[in-house]
Amino acid sequence: MLYTDLIREWHAAVQAVDEKDWVSALGLLENISEPTSKIFFTAASVHLVLGQLEQAIKALDRTIAKDEHLAVGFFQRGAVHMLAGRLEEALSDCSLALKHFRGNSVIDYRQLGLHYKLHSWQVLYMRRRHVCAEPVTLFSMDFLEKAAGLTGEGRGVSVEQAVVQVKSRMLLEPLMVPKGEVFRPRKQDVEQLIQRDFLGKPKRPGFYEPKVDGLE
Repeated sequence: MLYTDLIREWHAAVQAVDEKDWVSALGLLENISEPTSKIFFTAASVHLVLGQLEQAIKALDRTIAKDEHLAVGFFQRGAVHMLAGRLEEALSDCSLALKHFRGNSVIDYRQLGLHYKLHSWQVLYMRRRHVCAEPVTLFSMDFLEKAAGLTGEGRGVSVEQAVVQVKSRMLLEPLMVPKGEVFRPRKQDVEQLIQRDFLGKPKRPGFYEPKVDGLE
């Protein structure tokens, strides 16, 4: 598959994700003949929104097979395993995600096309969540206070929110990459593609056309 065709299909799928047209996004992603780890991750995210846990896990298996150092892939698969009730697999994925932090406290994936920062405290929280003997408090205040020193920001549940919820004996929600956050092709690749397509070349398969109510 030509690189330009891959970018075209991938960009079209991301546009569909932005429109919350999940079925079209999935169809476009599945049309890519040579998916990368980022594309498999994006497909997993769409499967997850559609409630297709088994398909999401399989797509994340392929994500990791393509890039065995992608910590966020292990983290996301661990969260989906947890949703599927596979706690041992979830625990293993959290441990593997931590391994790929290589001593860092945060991994910023924005340069790779995913608008998300994965913090080590999030992975520690998920791992501790699976092995804690007391599911109501999930883990000790001591653990949370130590985790609070690892980061000053994050998305979803923050350490500060976790402290409040534990004090209130509330059950914390699972952590994962937020809905709609997917890997996107490089901006310069998309811009070059648009320039090529506006130079009189016919539109090719892979373009996403949003549905308009009332029009056929």
